Amino acid sequence: MLDFSIYLLYRAGTAIASLLPVRALFAVGNFLGLAAWLLLPHYRRLARRNLEIAFAGEKSSRELRRIARRSFQWLSANLLCSLKMVSMPMEKMTRYIEAENLEAVHTALRGGGPVVLLLSHIGPWELAAQLVPHYAPYARIGSPYQGLRNRYIDRDINRRRARTGSELFDRSEGFNKPIELLRSGGLLGIFADQHAGDHGLWTPFFGRLASTSPLPGLLAKRTGATVMAAAIHTEGPARWRMVFTPQVDAPGDSVDSITAKANDVIEQQVRRAPEDWLWVHNRWKTPKPHFLLTHYRRGVYVPAATRDLKPFRILIRGSNWLGDSVISMSAVRAIKAGRPDAHITVAAPEKIAPVWKLVPEVDEVIELKTGSLLSAVRAIRQRGRFDVAVLFPNSLRVALEAWLAGVPRRVGYAGHDRRGLLNQIVPERSRIGPIEHQVLHYLEIAAAVGGLAEPPPLSKFPLRVKPNGANARIGLCPGAEYGPAKRWLPERFAEVALAVSAQRPVQWVLFGTSKDAEIGAAIEASAGVACINRIGQTTMNELIAELSECALLLTNDTGTMHLATILGVPVVAIFGSTEPYLTGPLGRARHIIRHQVECSPCFLRECPIDFRCMKAVTVDEVVEVVTSVLETWERPLERSHSAHSEN
Repeated sequence: MLDFSIYLLYRAGTAIASLLPVRALFAVGNFLGLAAWLLLPHYRRLARRNLEIAFAGEKSSRELRRIARRSFQWLSANLLCSLKMVSMPMEKMTRYIEAENLEAVHTALRGGGPVVLLLSHIGPWELAAQLVPHYAPYARIGSPYQGLRNRYIDRDINRRRARTGSELFDRSEGFNKPIELLRSGGLLGIFADQHAGDHGLWTPFFGRLASTSPLPGLLAKRTGATVMAAAIHTEGPARWRMVFTPQVDAPGDSVDSITAKANDVIEQQVRRAPEDWLWVHNRWKTPKPHFLLTHYRRGVYVPAATRDLKPFRILIRGSNWLGDSVISMSAVRAIKAGRPDAHITVAAPEKIAPVWKLVPEVDEVIELKTGSLLSAVRAIRQRGRFDVAVLFPNSLRVALEAWLAGVPRRVGYAGHDRRGLLNQIVPERSRIGPIEHQVLHYLEIAAAVGGLAEPPPLSKFPLRVKPNGANARIGLCPGAEYGPAKRWLPERFAEVALAVSAQRPVQWVLFGTSKDAEIGAAIEASAGVACINRIGQTTMNELIAELSECALLLTNDTGTMHLATILGVPVVAIFGSTEPYLTGPLGRARHIIRHQVECSPCFLRECPIDFRCMKAVTVDEVVEVVTSVLETWERPLERSHSAHSEN
């Protein structure tokens, strides 16, 4: 009943439109379009966003606003005029519409070959189904269509479309009949300028990757058809021109190449009069859940002649902790590899941010200063508009940052009371089964948006070998941010330093935060060897520079341990209360010393009993491992030991 009521309103509108002159209808449509511009903010924003994508760097904000407003007016005017003109006698309709370059179509059809005609949502596009049969009455003309939900309106529109002899093919019934029409030498019109969803080919449109229907190319390759294009451009009030382009494809073109060329032609049609196109259609829609493109059936095609793709801007909110930041880098690399236009910006606390500059896949880093939520929002907004935000931390504040910054797609785990701020929630992995490394926690986020299962290895920093004539510098990180349960005994660190120094000339360098100052002072006092104490005295940039000069790092389970792995510095890590299978260092150059006791891993900040897990680790075994790593470092010609660090 509702469908029929809507149909009656549609017919009433059509009847009223038929009583007014075309020029008057165009004026009324202009007024109604202006009202729609004022009253429909969602579509106004969509049109403006599409225009910003298409004409980035070409047109001013004022010009884009004018084009968006006028596109509403022309869209309404053209639709209103179409309601009247679809019922006009053809000789009267053609008084308002001129044809340009018809000879190209006649040449193709009279040569006996079929034609696939690319159509666009420009001007009064609905009239194309009647005009093309009028211009080429000697040929079979057809077009596939997508049925409307309202069957009454659908039936009436198709009746009007077919009144000049056009054959209509319901897409839901397949493409056997359209193929038969083409093989008989006919012309098939296909609208090719809309978002094609998951089945489309991702190829540039206005320099930005867009899901594009490969149907014209597929039909052309299957039937040998020539691919051409046409659009009905608005020349002025109640004046239009239907322009046919020369052949789009070339001999030997692939389906992908034809699809990309189709986008180029449609772009040129739109540029002729930007206000004449359907900007309220979400042409560059961000697919969900996979906004990365590695798993789409038809994939991505970027023509060799394409200079630069407009970026798909991804904001990644990094962890607030050094160790977690390094562990999540594999996920960042997987996201970056997911589409060729990915531009990665990482937002992280100021003290952590320099670490992200080590990752070649990161294009930009936002350093978030300590302060209010609004200061973080301002810092993100100042970098321009992002397409999506991937949130690694689970906190509510992080979700608020992305939401208040206006990022339209926000992805992450449900976290703490933030479901309402996310529009793509990544399901948590089952905790049943063997322990899995925390790196998988972040890789699951990358996988949920279509990232690679195995990200490319980080190969920027090879493992270090001894420079000629240099003595070993050994980093020592005796603290641990989480608590004393993760810290090996300071006096044993001092004994290791003394024993190693007795064997060979080395320089020990202590690293840590200001909270570790007391431990560092105790080690420095009791080691009895030359020692540089840098605990609490380094910025992150300084830590990176000084740690990268070390032959190895002797450490507890710390963030500095993880930092060393991406710098190519071998790690000797002592574990007790925590689990190396969960948070251990990644890569080949890691040596974990741990004694399994009945109560470990307990993951407590402080040991409630006798600290047996750490006391079980002896000075001799640590000295043995450190010495072994140093011997490798001292053989620089054995390049087999200088493998690149992995994920």
